[in-house]
Amino acid sequence: MSRTVLVYDEEMMSYKLLWDDPECAIEVPERLSSSYKRLQDYDLVNRCVLLPVREATEEEITLVHSPEYLDIVKSTQSMNVDELKTTSKKFTAAYFHQNSYRCAKLSLGGTLQVVDAVMSGEALNGMALIRPPGHHSQRSASNGFCVFNNVAVAAEYAKNKYKVQRILIVDWDIHHGQGIQYIFEDDPSVLYFSWHRYEHGSYWPYLSESDYDSIGKGSATGFNINLPWNQIGIGNADYIAAFFHVLLPMAFEFNPELVLVSAGYDSGIGDPEGRMCATPECFSHLTHMLMHLAGGKLCMILEGGYHLRSLSESVSMTVRTLLRDPVPRLSGEMTPCYSALESIQNVRHVHSTYWKSLVHDETRLVKAISTKGLSAPAPVHAEASAVNEFLENHMKKILHPTPPVTTLVVAPVENTLNLPADVQLEEGTATTEHVINAIRVFNQDGLNENILNSVGKMVLALEKLVNRKTRNCITLSPNTSLSAAVAVQQVLRLGCERVFCIIIGDVDIEPLKTDDGKIMCITISGDKTHERTHSQYQTFLKWKESSHESSSFFYALFRFVLPLAYSYQPDLIILAVESKGSVGTKDIALLTSLLQGLADGAVLAVVSEKEKEITKALANILVNCASMFFGPYIPPDKECVQSLTQELTVMQTKWKMLQCLAK
Repeated sequence: MSRTVLVYDEEMMSYKLLWDDPECAIEVPERLSSSYKRLQDYDLVNRCVLLPVREATEEEITLVHSPEYLDIVKSTQSMNVDELKTTSKKFTAAYFHQNSYRCAKLSLGGTLQVVDAVMSGEALNGMALIRPPGHHSQRSASNGFCVFNNVAVAAEYAKNKYKVQRILIVDWDIHHGQGIQYIFEDDPSVLYFSWHRYEHGSYWPYLSESDYDSIGKGSATGFNINLPWNQIGIGNADYIAAFFHVLLPMAFEFNPELVLVSAGYDSGIGDPEGRMCATPECFSHLTHMLMHLAGGKLCMILEGGYHLRSLSESVSMTVRTLLRDPVPRLSGEMTPCYSALESIQNVRHVHSTYWKSLVHDETRLVKAISTKGLSAPAPVHAEASAVNEFLENHMKKILHPTPPVTTLVVAPVENTLNLPADVQLEEGTATTEHVINAIRVFNQDGLNENILNSVGKMVLALEKLVNRKTRNCITLSPNTSLSAAVAVQQVLRLGCERVFCIIIGDVDIEPLKTDDGKIMCITISGDKTHERTHSQYQTFLKWKESSHESSSFFYALFRFVLPLAYSYQPDLIILAVESKGSVGTKDIALLTSLLQGLADGAVLAVVSEKEKEITKALANILVNCASMFFGPYIPPDKECVQSLTQELTVMQTKWKMLQCLAK
């Protein structure tokens, strides 16, 4: 099965603005050609399956749009320029061309092609490079360059054809997709999330219903999530914080069967419409996170994006991630701005009544918003030439060759494991005096052949991991604490400056815990009581699940573990699992997979030899040959929340990504 499908057809470039209109002039055919060309430059097109574009049928169009509006769009085929201009003026920020109807049918049909491929199981995910965009168009109106609402029709199409009952729509375009909101605001089968430039209603489309308090109607109250940005210059940390503290908790609780993304890249750096600062790799991280929902059924549908270089790089980073390439490190300081925290706090407050995953934080509305009445600051990299120069250097800096080996496994010869075919076993072993001395430091019971063989192989594997000869590694150990401690010592010796350790169960690396910043350690356990160590780099989370059928661990992941990891920005991650205990196999797999977004994916999992089920799950996740449904999820119990809250109180003063409230 091919992992990723791509829809593109140059015929969708065969319309353009035929008169002077500064508002519409930025929507140009080159938006498609430049994006496709950049995909070719990175050799991404050849790695995708190109789907033929088809026209949407009238029956499909009228799943959302009125027959009367369809007739108007059809009539533009035979209009002269003056008639096209007159018809366009009946709508807001819209323009028609004699080929608009044909291209709009191709745009929608291409979108549905991706949905068909993903829902039929022919592909894991896909992207539609299409034009015209869609998220502003309404039942009977063109709006904001949009003719037919591609994503809204795709949602109705999936519900009708594939009987999908829960669909998540993520709209990361910098404009509010009011068309999607209007269509689904009373439909609880669709959870719609949009962040958008708002500036207290002074930014297009100038709607009060774009604010945080527009949350849906009737039985769908709470299913419309608006996150308004009240200043320009919003960047990587703000977007990641919005996912951790708003979207992902609700999305995992919603448990969608399909995820559709209105992928507008005017939210990226240099765009003249957005005036925001998110760099292209940010969209890799957002995509990576969304791939953990709906068993990986993810359809990316192009919306806006008006700086051609920024657009094309961001599209390319999205497709690289769909293809499961390593996610580049996120640039910039991981500190959300105060204005973003105000918006996040207000959204969490108004939705806390409707989502159990938000009920535990005591929030209040920020009524006196700090940016009210202030003029917008000057944007970063405002000039197109400056953005081009910045991106030219930036992309060279963040993109690295993919390691030749995806997953390396260290296992005893006698240990029979049903592992994916692409996994490589470490055959060599390092039994140097240095390795023997390292074992003796952490093992008072003397050497034995099993430990020496296991640790010796692990040391060789670690050298390959640090030197990017392998992307990640799993080591099965007869002594998890010993192997984890030696691993930390070795990667520091090999030059890693920041090692993020996550310990699940009874694993002890105590001699290596320091406050010099080289090691950040989180211990997660439901069985032992640890004394709280007030340290910026050491923390303990007591977590115990109340049900074997479902899990609440997603709450700890998005509220604590991942924000801390993104704040720390490690060079390498070590996950040590002695016994899964209260954290189930699916939770460990989800944690490990999400951690692939950090450190260029350099993860070492140290697992007890007894835990064959965990080893198999991690191998499938790390080698990228399986997509999993990680749910269902339930809210955490009071004891777990209390433990997490205690840790947050101490840690969020040092690590700002943990904050979701404006103080």
